[in-house]
Amino acid sequence: MIALRHIKSVFLAAISLLFVQCAATDPDEQAAAELAGRIVPDVASRFVFVKSVSADSVDCFLLRSDGDKIVIEVNNDGSMAVGLNYYLRNYCLTEVSWYAAEPVELPDVLPAVEPTGLIEARLPNRFFLNYCTSGYSMPFWNWSDWERFIDWMALNGVNLPLATTGQEAIWYNVWSKLGLNDEEIRSYFTGPAHLPWHRMCNLDGWQSPLPHEWLDEQAQLQRRIIERERQLSMRPVLPGFAGHVPEAFAARYPDAITTTVSQWGGFPDEYRCTYLSPADSLFAVIQKEYLTEQTRLYGTDHIYGIDPFNEVDPPTWAPDSLAMMSRNIYESVAAVDPEAVWLQMAWLLYADPQHWTPATAKAYLQGVPQGRMMLLDYYCENTQEWKMFDSFYGQPYIWCYLGNFGGNSFIAAPLRDVARRIDDVYANGGNNLSGIGSTLEGLDLNPYMYEYVLSRAWNLPAGPDAADVIADSRVGRIDENARQAWQLLADSVLISPALCGQGPLTNCRPTLDGFAWWTVKPNIDYPNNTLVRAWGKLLEADSCNRDSYVFDCVNLGRQAMSNYFIALRDDFNDAYQRRDLDSLRVRGERIKEFFADLTTLLRGHSGFSLRKWIDDARSHGVTPEQKDYYERNARTLITIWGPSKDLNDYANRQWAELNDSYYAPRWQMFVDRVIDAAANGRTFDADEFYQASRDFENSWIDPSVTINYLEPLDGIEVSRKMYDKYAPLILAHPASAAPTAVASHHHW
Repeated sequence: MIALRHIKSVFLAAISLLFVQCAATDPDEQAAAELAGRIVPDVASRFVFVKSVSADSVDCFLLRSDGDKIVIEVNNDGSMAVGLNYYLRNYCLTEVSWYAAEPVELPDVLPAVEPTGLIEARLPNRFFLNYCTSGYSMPFWNWSDWERFIDWMALNGVNLPLATTGQEAIWYNVWSKLGLNDEEIRSYFTGPAHLPWHRMCNLDGWQSPLPHEWLDEQAQLQRRIIERERQLSMRPVLPGFAGHVPEAFAARYPDAITTTVSQWGGFPDEYRCTYLSPADSLFAVIQKEYLTEQTRLYGTDHIYGIDPFNEVDPPTWAPDSLAMMSRNIYESVAAVDPEAVWLQMAWLLYADPQHWTPATAKAYLQGVPQGRMMLLDYYCENTQEWKMFDSFYGQPYIWCYLGNFGGNSFIAAPLRDVARRIDDVYANGGNNLSGIGSTLEGLDLNPYMYEYVLSRAWNLPAGPDAADVIADSRVGRIDENARQAWQLLADSVLISPALCGQGPLTNCRPTLDGFAWWTVKPNIDYPNNTLVRAWGKLLEADSCNRDSYVFDCVNLGRQAMSNYFIALRDDFNDAYQRRDLDSLRVRGERIKEFFADLTTLLRGHSGFSLRKWIDDARSHGVTPEQKDYYERNARTLITIWGPSKDLNDYANRQWAELNDSYYAPRWQMFVDRVIDAAANGRTFDADEFYQASRDFENSWIDPSVTINYLEPLDGIEVSRKMYDKYAPLILAHPASAAPTAVASHHHW
């Protein structure tokens, strides 16, 4: 049935595309109509896009009905997709997922529209993505994934997307021109999933050499990405040269002013990066070579992402030297492109507050002419840097919601507080507030938050509460049980920002108490029984099988069960401390049973499957050896991350097969060792278990270790089954408290 539905969808999309090519004459109207043909092919011909509204340059749109047509009138091409999405969400009560595999489900009859007032953008820039997203979510995507995602960005008003794909092909040409050989260049790159940290001057050479076919393939993909983004009125943010050079470059040019950057992520010295001083005359030479080659291949929209000191130290902290460096970097870009704007992450200010003081930050930011550097205030739901650094001393900035670290599976999103903070920045953020955006590290399990944040860039008319809007669009109708569930979530569960290093205890290397490492903090700031009540309310929604609803039922249950697992582990530890062997064995079996139940629940929606991650990785390469290379890289990122313990499990995911083949065996190994120690009168050897678990983890990343892919189950059925089993246990248990780490940590 799924295959037949896909064939029908492709056929309808082709017919719709043929229709709009015949009907539309303006290229922007045609691009919007083609988008409708991809998103809602069955009814695409019912939408008419017209550039006719008389207004200033601010993006705006209005809706009206004309017979059986829905007319979306705009003043410029940047508002067409937003108008379509506004209709789908507010009239059809439907969502468009950023994932191509998830269907767009419409009512049987398209609702008519009373003419709306003019809906305008409040700010000119709507930014999306993070350098890390291309590693944690997108490293192995094909065009069909990107096509849907670009459509999703357009529907949500994004006009400033980060576009980092395909830059290694440019660097290969640049470094070759500067005298480096093939081995020196490709060994400088990392494996595909780790390229974001290579690009940010954090990491060289890990799981290298990068295959040559990858360079060519990604360059072709980038051409399609930016062509489509520009068709949909976006300005892709392309990279510029920030100073990162190969180690072989320093050897080839011994008089160049280079330094080895500070250690990052616990990686050994052999993986540390080399940085070329902006004061060196070669800096401008490399910048020119890179930007010239990039413009030749990809064109330019005159805005460049350049982040020279992301989580690494600059050569000096002297304010005048920092000003010199930023000035030289900007001038090297402006010499090639006089219209250039430098887009800089303000994450560096958050990540190292000891060194990035108002004095050093002001010197660095004001080294660039006013208006020629734009800041991304990266993590505003947690810390608003614009308040700490005098609105960035007049440089334009974009207020950003981060929302997720590592692509990990954790429900964390402060909905009400984000609303208050956005209201505040509009009121008090200064005239240099330039946009709203999101800087998520991974496409996580709370997509409604990003859609909500981006919607706040528009002066939408008053309507239902945000929680009700989410409920209606996730269920597809007004359902009081669903609304009550989402109100409960918004008021009492979605109250805290995502944390850097977060995940359920199930995904953490096992310990008898606390949690083993900073990368998997299972913190929750709400009673777990509140989440369970919301889960139960959602399951009471009347006969709904919409995909987004099924996902939510599995997602809430997965989180509630994972929170409860802390109690199961603590009960197991209690029996061990009392040396109650019979109770220890019973509680050990409960832990094993829990993991089997969790796997069953995760099988209720394809979004919780490991299969696509691995299949996407293996879709690259031709030979079995090449495909194994990509799979090993994909397995590494979501488990051990790198060669040291520092980032272990940082990108943890609750995916059915990962739970079944990786997390569950690790906990079973732990349970069996604890029981064996107790049975033989020994103290559990945590050091020995640590080494055994490291051996297991390092062996699992090898593609020769078989993953048993599991058949999907009915998501509503398994959600109700697990609710009936675990809700009474959770509701009878005292409110959960987050465990304490058993090891100190540092954010890398």
